[in-house]
Amino acid sequence: MNALTPETIARRMRPALTKLYVMYFRVAEQSDLTGPQLSILSRLSENGPSRISQIAREEGIRMPTASNALHQLEQRGMVERLRDTTDRRGVRVRLTDHGAEELKRVGEERNAYFADLLRSLDEKDLETADQAADVINRLAEAYGNRVGDSGNH
Repeated sequence: MNALTPETIARRMRPALTKLYVMYFRVAEQSDLTGPQLSILSRLSENGPSRISQIAREEGIRMPTASNALHQLEQRGMVERLRDTTDRRGVRVRLTDHGAEELKRVGEERNAYFADLLRSLDEKDLETADQAADVINRLAEAYGNRVGDSGNH
């Protein structure tokens, strides 16, 4: 029996996670928003108005990439730029009502699709998935913090 290490768990889980990720987004992609755009909208929803540099750092992307994504979202009326009240030269970006509605709609569609995937599990596997959700959420939070801290993961 293999020793229980992060490496052995990663070897067992990564291929299936990749397959699920690709399949999920192929089928659940009902929005014409990209994954990074949805991530930015989610971050603005959670954190409130933010500077572009802060969004880039937290998303682990370069400033021009963040600026381009925000410009596209602004063109579609999902975010708006505001003068930073603490630094008149600075600009913050805020989620609009339209952006919040689109974020909610896409989230609900994706939750429904993922729930359909979970319906294929028996009761015991559903309980295991419920427990795994806590671990996955902790991993996502820890990884998200690492990306925001270093900007290169």
